[in-house]
Amino acid sequence: MAEMALRIALVGNPNCGKTALFNQLTGARQKVANYAGVTVERKEGHFFTASGHRISLLDLPGTYSLESASQDEKVTLDVLRGQHRGEQTPEMIICVADATNLRLHLRFVLEVQQLGLPMVLALNMVDAAQRRGIRIDVARLSAELGIPVVETVAVRRGGVDALVQLVDQTASKIPAAAAARGGDLHQQVRRIMADCVNIPQLSDAKVDAIDRWVLHPVLGPLILLLVMFMVFQGVYSLGKPVTDLIGDNFDQLNKLVASLLPDGPLRGLLCDGLISGLGTVLGFLPEILVLFFFILVLEESGYLPRAAFLLDRVMLSVGLTGRSFIPLLSSFACAIPGIIGSRSISNQRDRWTTILVAPLMTCSARLPVYALLIGAFIPAQSIGGILNLQGLVLLGLYLLGIVGAMVVGWVCKRLRPRDAQQPALIMELPAYRVPQIRDLALGLWERGSIFLKKLTGMILALTVLMWFISSFPNPPAGATGPAIDYSIAGYLGKSLQFLFAPLGFNWQVTLALIPAFAARETAVATLATVYSVANADDVASLGHVLAHQISLASALSLMVWFAFAPQCMSTLAVIRKETGSRRQVVLSFSYMFVVAYACSFLTYHLVKAFA
Repeated sequence: MAEMALRIALVGNPNCGKTALFNQLTGARQKVANYAGVTVERKEGHFFTASGHRISLLDLPGTYSLESASQDEKVTLDVLRGQHRGEQTPEMIICVADATNLRLHLRFVLEVQQLGLPMVLALNMVDAAQRRGIRIDVARLSAELGIPVVETVAVRRGGVDALVQLVDQTASKIPAAAAARGGDLHQQVRRIMADCVNIPQLSDAKVDAIDRWVLHPVLGPLILLLVMFMVFQGVYSLGKPVTDLIGDNFDQLNKLVASLLPDGPLRGLLCDGLISGLGTVLGFLPEILVLFFFILVLEESGYLPRAAFLLDRVMLSVGLTGRSFIPLLSSFACAIPGIIGSRSISNQRDRWTTILVAPLMTCSARLPVYALLIGAFIPAQSIGGILNLQGLVLLGLYLLGIVGAMVVGWVCKRLRPRDAQQPALIMELPAYRVPQIRDLALGLWERGSIFLKKLTGMILALTVLMWFISSFPNPPAGATGPAIDYSIAGYLGKSLQFLFAPLGFNWQVTLALIPAFAARETAVATLATVYSVANADDVASLGHVLAHQISLASALSLMVWFAFAPQCMSTLAVIRKETGSRRQVVLSFSYMFVVAYACSFLTYHLVKAFA
């Protein structure tokens, strides 16, 4: 008779490395589904220990507390209590805690202990903790908690071996449950931290001194605005020269390939399609990495939670809360993790409002479009010898998305019942710390890899498709116009131009909006491909071509369009999954289309009138 698998539940706060640990343990032996009746994800996998014990591992949603305020927390609590329909009570719990931020995670560990189930604590990211000089007395911590404690590094090969060995040892004999704790959990956390953990950090007096400036009701927002200003100045000051260098190299590569190949479809595909299209998009990778570098620095330093706390009152006034800040911040990378992150918001109306406004945050996919248009139409001049005009315009576009989100939030607030308001944010602020170079490098590597995967996946496919429809069919006999006018792309762009002509968009720009619905970066690749096909003998940069093809009013209108434009298909699919409502998808797409169209229309005609 086959041995029954030991059922273990994996729990922990968000961002503790729990999912990485789950993937390390189970590999490809996992399945993902949704719990019945809710949008919370259920992940289960299995693995075998060295002694041959089969372990069934259930990865429960990342949870800050077991007070069951949000959908995630309720599912986690019900499963652990054995009250979730169709789910067996786990025989043991592995609670994962971030060793670099143990103070914030220990309260949850104590909450889970109160359930009275056998439990193991996995101290994850111990390598990062050691690099920061954090010293944890594991044996003493285990004695204080009354449960086994093991160190793990979920992202390193062999980093979970000690945990697997411990599970192997306990698989035959499940350990007894630790005594349930009562009393003030915060006081217990402080005592355990004082006894078991040594953290080299600024003294409380120094942290308080910094926070008196950073969290000041007047100076705090000004400091935040200054930080944002410096970030976007850095994008152009540091990233633009490298982008220009990459662009020049691809222009030279284009000329070289064109000189080596005879005229024909292969030369067109390589030069007009792949090199012009993908090369142009790839050129903006340095600016994207510079932006994410600054965001990672702010995150690692402990400043971002303070920004959330600082903005809570402002966000409350427009129908959002500080709880929305982290999901919305995630949306600056991509709206999808931001929408998924809204699960932690307990109030349903606040969650739906956050999902509606998340796509208005300027995701990294918009940056290539902004960088292209700003570089082509905004002069690279300084103001007062300090300010960079291009950086100011980029900051303005990001602020435009933020203001738009606040307006939408305010409208949603006016439509909700008065008694449905969310209380203010209460959170514990981490200590300031110096970001580690390795952590920043890993974060940038991850962001760059995601961009390159998209570049060689969806963008590559759409670029080849755009080259094909821009090159075929051939012009009819006696044709007098440019060959591209008689192509599929020419007919398609011109047939839709009537809709976007009031915004100042020509048919080439109109055509670029179609694949941008799949991935916004493809707008740049499409423009590069279309104009390259139309001007086969001219390998000037796309920015140079655009500056001669469209007006400043049209360029600014296009920037505003992308600030508010309907989100990509993947984002809509996630909204459908998270809300379980087609109505929410239609509402999200429709309001963004109307807002984008109206704002672009006003921008185009106002600039035209006063230019």
